[in-house]
Amino acid sequence: MASSSSIAVRELPLFPLPDVVLFPGRPLPLHIFEFRYRIMMNTILESDRRFGVLMFDPIQGQPASVGCCAEIIHFQRLPDDRMKVLTLGQQRFRVLEYVREKPYRVGLVEWIEDKPPEKDLRTMAHGVEQLLRDVVRLSAKLTDQKIELPEDLPSLPIELSYWVASNLYGVAAEQQALLEMQDTAARLEREAEILTSTRNHLAARTVLKDAFD
Repeated sequence: MASSSSIAVRELPLFPLPDVVLFPGRPLPLHIFEFRYRIMMNTILESDRRFGVLMFDPIQGQPASVGCCAEIIHFQRLPDDRMKVLTLGQQRFRVLEYVREKPYRVGLVEWIEDKPPEKDLRTMAHGVEQLLRDVVRLSAKLTDQKIELPEDLPSLPIELSYWVASNLYGVAAEQQALLEMQDTAARLEREAEILTSTRNHLAARTVLKDAFD
Protein backbone atom coordinates (compact mmCIF):
# COMPACT_ATOMS: atom_id res chain seq x y z
CA MET A 1 0.00 0.00 0.00
CA ALA A 2 1.36 3.44 -0.98
CA SER A 3 2.28 5.79 1.84
CA SER A 4 0.44 9.08 2.08
CA SER A 5 3.62 10.91 1.11
CA SER A 6 3.56 9.24 -2.33
CA ILE A 7 -0.01 10.36 -3.15
CA ALA A 8 0.02 12.98 -5.91
CA VAL A 9 -1.09 16.30 -4.45
CA ARG A 10 -1.04 19.77 -5.95
CA GLU A 11 -2.47 23.23 -5.46
CA LEU A 12 -5.47 23.92 -7.69
CA PRO A 13 -7.54 27.10 -8.19
CA LEU A 14 -11.14 26.24 -7.32
CA PHE A 15 -14.38 27.37 -8.94
CA PRO A 16 -17.52 26.53 -6.90
CA LEU A 17 -20.69 26.42 -9.03
CA PRO A 18 -24.25 26.06 -7.69
CA ASP A 19 -25.81 22.73 -8.71
CA VAL A 20 -23.12 21.97 -11.33
CA VAL A 21 -21.23 18.67 -11.20
CA LEU A 22 -18.49 18.11 -13.78
CA PHE A 23 -17.41 14.60 -14.78
CA PRO A 24 -14.21 13.37 -16.49
CA GLY A 25 -14.40 13.56 -20.27
CA ARG A 26 -17.47 15.82 -20.28
CA PRO A 27 -17.55 19.41 -21.64
CA LEU A 28 -18.53 22.42 -19.52
CA PRO A 29 -19.02 25.84 -21.15
CA LEU A 30 -18.72 28.81 -18.79
CA HIS A 31 -19.38 32.54 -18.99
CA ILE A 32 -16.87 34.30 -16.72
CA PHE A 33 -17.99 37.72 -15.50
CA GLU A 34 -17.17 37.97 -11.76
CA PHE A 35 -14.01 40.02 -11.20
CA ARG A 36 -12.24 37.40 -9.03
CA TYR A 37 -12.88 34.65 -11.59
CA ARG A 38 -11.71 36.87 -14.45
CA ILE A 39 -8.43 37.20 -12.51
CA MET A 40 -8.43 33.44 -11.98
CA MET A 41 -8.94 32.63 -15.68
CA ASN A 42 -6.21 35.03 -16.79
CA THR A 43 -3.82 33.42 -14.29
CA ILE A 44 -4.77 29.89 -15.40
CA LEU A 45 -4.31 30.74 -19.07
CA GLU A 46 -0.70 31.67 -18.31
CA SER A 47 -0.05 28.28 -16.68
CA ASP A 48 -1.50 24.81 -17.42
CA ARG A 49 -5.11 25.94 -18.13
CA ARG A 50 -6.48 23.78 -15.30
CA PHE A 51 -8.73 24.53 -12.36
CA GLY A 52 -11.09 22.58 -10.13
CA VAL A 53 -14.89 22.65 -10.40
CA LEU A 54 -16.74 22.00 -7.15
CA MET A 55 -20.50 21.81 -6.71
CA PHE A 56 -21.60 24.53 -4.29
CA ASP A 57 -24.29 23.17 -2.00
CA PRO A 58 -26.71 25.99 -1.10
CA ILE A 59 -28.21 23.93 1.75
CA GLN A 60 -24.82 23.30 3.39
CA GLY A 61 -23.63 26.75 2.38
CA GLN A 62 -20.27 25.41 1.21
CA PRO A 63 -18.62 23.61 -1.72
CA ALA A 64 -18.40 19.82 -1.88
CA SER A 65 -15.06 18.28 -0.94
CA VAL A 66 -14.82 16.18 -4.14
CA GLY A 67 -14.74 17.78 -7.57
CA CYS A 68 -13.37 17.42 -11.08
CA CYS A 69 -10.45 19.18 -12.71
CA ALA A 70 -11.41 21.24 -15.78
CA GLU A 71 -9.02 22.12 -18.61
CA ILE A 72 -9.69 25.17 -20.79
CA ILE A 73 -9.69 23.98 -24.39
CA HIS A 74 -11.08 27.15 -25.98
CA PHE A 75 -11.72 30.71 -24.83
CA GLN A 76 -13.09 33.94 -26.22
CA ARG A 77 -12.58 37.37 -24.70
CA LEU A 78 -15.68 39.57 -24.60
CA PRO A 79 -16.18 43.30 -23.91
CA ASP A 80 -15.70 44.43 -20.27
CA ASP A 81 -13.03 41.73 -19.84
CA ARG A 82 -15.70 39.04 -19.61
CA MET A 83 -14.82 35.68 -21.10
CA LYS A 84 -16.45 32.62 -22.60
CA VAL A 85 -14.52 29.42 -21.96
CA LEU A 86 -15.08 25.85 -23.03
CA THR A 87 -13.61 23.35 -20.59
CA LEU A 88 -13.28 19.58 -20.54
CA GLY A 89 -13.43 17.46 -17.39
CA GLN A 90 -10.18 15.68 -16.51
CA GLN A 91 -9.41 13.69 -13.35
CA ARG A 92 -11.36 13.87 -10.10
CA PHE A 93 -9.89 15.23 -6.89
CA ARG A 94 -10.53 15.58 -3.16
CA VAL A 95 -9.81 18.87 -1.38
CA LEU A 96 -7.42 18.26 1.52
CA GLU A 97 -7.33 21.86 2.71
CA TYR A 98 -7.82 25.42 1.50
CA VAL A 99 -4.52 27.20 0.97
CA ARG A 100 -5.99 30.59 0.06
CA GLU A 101 -9.42 32.24 -0.02
CA LYS A 102 -8.68 35.56 -1.79
CA PRO A 103 -9.13 36.72 -4.49
CA TYR A 104 -10.36 33.18 -5.26
CA ARG A 105 -10.10 29.85 -3.50
CA VAL A 106 -7.02 27.69 -3.97
CA GLY A 107 -6.99 24.20 -2.49
CA LEU A 108 -4.43 21.51 -1.86
CA VAL A 109 -5.97 18.50 -3.62
CA GLU A 110 -5.27 14.80 -4.13
CA TRP A 111 -6.32 12.98 -7.30
CA ILE A 112 -8.80 10.10 -6.93
CA GLU A 113 -9.62 7.25 -9.31
CA ASP A 114 -11.97 4.28 -9.46
CA LYS A 115 -10.63 1.04 -8.03
CA PRO A 116 -9.72 -1.56 -10.69
CA PRO A 117 -12.88 -3.63 -11.33
CA GLU A 118 -12.95 -7.16 -9.91
CA LYS A 119 -15.09 -8.43 -12.81
CA ASP A 120 -15.83 -7.64 -16.44
CA LEU A 121 -18.34 -4.77 -16.41
CA ARG A 122 -19.25 -4.81 -20.12
CA THR A 123 -22.50 -6.73 -19.56
CA MET A 124 -23.55 -4.29 -16.84
CA ALA A 125 -22.64 -1.33 -19.04
CA HIS A 126 -24.65 -2.81 -21.94
CA GLY A 127 -27.67 -3.10 -19.62
CA VAL A 128 -27.34 0.56 -18.59
CA GLU A 129 -27.05 1.59 -22.25
CA GLN A 130 -30.22 -0.38 -23.09
CA LEU A 131 -32.11 1.33 -20.25
CA LEU A 132 -30.86 4.67 -21.54
CA ARG A 133 -32.17 3.87 -25.03
CA ASP A 134 -35.56 2.90 -23.55
CA VAL A 135 -35.77 6.20 -21.64
CA VAL A 136 -34.87 8.21 -24.75
CA ARG A 137 -37.39 6.30 -26.90
CA LEU A 138 -40.22 6.80 -24.37
CA SER A 139 -39.32 10.48 -23.86
CA ALA A 140 -39.45 11.03 -27.62
CA LYS A 141 -42.85 9.32 -27.82
CA LEU A 142 -44.28 11.33 -24.92
CA THR A 143 -43.10 14.71 -26.20
CA ASP A 144 -43.59 13.99 -29.93
CA GLN A 145 -40.02 15.12 -30.47
CA LYS A 146 -37.07 13.50 -32.17
CA ILE A 147 -34.60 12.65 -29.38
CA GLU A 148 -31.53 10.60 -30.19
CA LEU A 149 -28.47 9.46 -28.32
CA PRO A 150 -25.13 10.57 -29.78
CA GLU A 151 -23.46 8.12 -32.14
CA ASP A 152 -20.24 8.38 -30.14
CA LEU A 153 -21.80 7.21 -26.86
CA PRO A 154 -18.87 5.85 -24.80
CA SER A 155 -18.49 2.07 -24.86
CA LEU A 156 -16.01 1.68 -21.97
CA PRO A 157 -17.93 1.05 -18.71
CA ILE A 158 -16.21 3.81 -16.71
CA GLU A 159 -16.65 6.40 -19.49
CA LEU A 160 -20.29 5.38 -19.98
CA SER A 161 -20.90 5.74 -16.24
CA TYR A 162 -19.56 9.32 -16.37
CA TRP A 163 -21.64 10.13 -19.48
CA VAL A 164 -24.88 8.89 -17.91
CA ALA A 165 -24.15 10.70 -14.63
CA SER A 166 -23.43 13.99 -16.41
CA ASN A 167 -26.77 13.78 -18.27
CA LEU A 168 -28.97 13.35 -15.18
CA TYR A 169 -30.54 16.79 -15.18
CA GLY A 170 -31.88 18.55 -12.12
CA VAL A 171 -30.48 16.14 -9.53
CA ALA A 172 -27.14 17.72 -8.56
CA ALA A 173 -26.98 15.93 -5.18
CA GLU A 174 -27.38 12.56 -6.93
CA GLN A 175 -24.73 13.53 -9.48
CA GLN A 176 -22.37 14.53 -6.67
CA ALA A 177 -22.84 11.13 -5.01
CA LEU A 178 -22.02 9.41 -8.34
CA LEU A 179 -18.93 11.60 -8.78
CA GLU A 180 -17.66 10.66 -5.31
CA MET A 181 -18.01 6.90 -5.91
CA GLN A 182 -14.71 5.15 -6.56
CA ASP A 183 -16.30 1.91 -7.76
CA THR A 184 -17.41 1.78 -11.41
CA ALA A 185 -19.76 -1.18 -10.77
CA ALA A 186 -21.50 0.65 -7.91
CA ARG A 187 -21.92 3.75 -10.11
CA LEU A 188 -23.41 1.71 -12.96
CA GLU A 189 -25.73 -0.12 -10.53
CA ARG A 190 -27.05 3.16 -9.13
CA GLU A 191 -27.54 4.53 -12.65
CA ALA A 192 -29.44 1.36 -13.62
CA GLU A 193 -31.76 1.95 -10.63
CA ILE A 194 -32.35 5.59 -11.62
CA LEU A 195 -32.93 4.73 -15.30
CA THR A 196 -35.26 1.81 -14.45
CA SER A 197 -37.36 4.10 -12.25
CA THR A 198 -37.44 6.76 -14.98
CA ARG A 199 -38.33 4.20 -17.66
CA ASN A 200 -41.20 2.79 -15.58
CA HIS A 201 -42.54 6.29 -14.90
CA LEU A 202 -42.34 7.22 -18.60
CA ALA A 203 -43.93 3.91 -19.66
CA ALA A 204 -46.90 4.53 -17.35
CA ARG A 205 -47.34 8.05 -18.75
CA THR A 206 -47.09 6.70 -22.32
CA VAL A 207 -49.90 4.22 -21.61
CA LEU A 208 -52.07 7.10 -20.36
CA LYS A 209 -51.20 9.23 -23.36
CA ASP A 210 -52.10 6.40 -25.75
CA ALA A 211 -55.40 5.87 -23.94
CA PHE A 212 -56.42 9.51 -24.36
CA ASP A 213 -55.10 10.02 -27.89
